[in-house]
Order: sequence, then C-alpha cells, then structure tokens
Amino acid sequence: MAVDWWQMDPVFFSIDERGVATITLNRPGQLNAINMAMRDLLWEYLGACRDVAEVKAIVFRGEGRAFSAGADISEFGTAPSVMEARAARHERDLWWELLNHRCLTIALMHGFCYGAGLELPLCCDVRIAEEGASLALPEVTLGYIPSACGTQTLSRVAPRGVASHMILTGEPVDAEAALRWGIVDEVAATGGLAAGLERALERAAREDLRARRRTMVTLAEIPAPWPGRA
Repeated sequence: MAVDWWQMDPVFFSIDERGVATITLNRPGQLNAINMAMRDLLWEYLGACRDVAEVKAIVFRGEGRAFSAGADISEFGTAPSVMEARAARHERDLWWELLNHRCLTIALMHGFCYGAGLELPLCCDVRIAEEGASLALPEVTLGYIPSACGTQTLSRVAPRGVASHMILTGEPVDAEAALRWGIVDEVAATGGLAAGLERALERAAREDLRARRRTMVTLAEIPAPWPGRA
C-alpha cells in the first residue's frame, strides 16, 4: 500500500485560522521516541511560531498510543564526539527556546509520557493529561539523569519530595496523582483531550496563562497553576 510522503514526517505542523499551531510527534511505532530529526523539526517549528505574528498558541500532541516514551536511546553515543554533541545542543537549545517562547504553550498528554515526553510538557504553560496516562523520569534506571530540564522544572511544579522521588527512583505516577501534585493542570476523560484544549484556550482568552512559565525561568517561587488549587 502506498504511503503519502507527509505521513512519514516524524513531526507534523499546522496552523489553524485561530492562530493555534499544532505540533504532533509522529513516530507511533516507536511510541514517539524523540530522535535528532524530531529535535531539529521541533526547533524549526518553534522558530516559525515565534516569527509568524498570527500564531498565538502552540499545542503539542502525540500520534498513536503515547505522547512520547522519551528520547530515542538508540541514538545515544552516535555523535562524532562529546564536544560536538554538546555544541549542537547549545546551538539549538530546544528547551530554552520553549521555556522562553512568546506563545502560549499547551501539552496534550496521553499514554506514556516518559523522560523527554514529560520534560517537554513541563516546559509548557498548560498540561492536560488523559485518564490512563503514565508520567515518569526513568533516566536513573538507565544510569543517567534527566537532561532536558527535568530536574529543574519538576521540582518547581511538584512538591520537592515528590519530584525527588520521581527523579531518584524513575517510578511512574498516574494522571490523577500528577493532578494532585500539580504536575498537570487537568485530567481529561478518555477521548477528551480536544475538549480540554478548548477549555484551556477559552481560559487563555480571559487571562495570561504564561505567567507561571515566566516565573519558572526567573527561578522564583511558582504560583498555584489552576484556580481552586493551593
């Protein structure tokens, strides 16, 4: 069966008439594990959203049964040298770009949200998880630490004991626990992420939801993210 070329693109990008850009991770066969090709596309699309004045919000989602299972570990150790790998990350610092982006950023999370699949949403303004989602920073089980801001961002949105436990053990938490601990802002029913997105956009029309992320960047205390939650 023939497959259209665009279906093979590891990241989809679109902008609707409201100025809402959607960035879709599209390696469902690999649970959307983020490889270098995806990082490059994410960098380019974030730059496009920054430069296109009509874009007001960016939505991240994952194709298939997971948001993202994390970085593609099959690429670990394939860089020509440690210094070249470090230079590439410095020149295209995807996470700093996301943390400092002018647009509202929303992550729609489902299935596995592990490693970079949790760190990316932690850099966003609003995180909505579907029932059944599993969130973790499992890097310690592979002998390294979260390298995409996870140690800094998780400890600034969740209680420090919870953040330390997740970082030091790699154990996952479910969506309801993530909501209770402030890691996500809403838990949507199965199939309800689209409705959750509309609620977030409606709220964004009334108030600035980017203040929490700006506070995170300044390393200050973070206010309660959602009304009615201490």
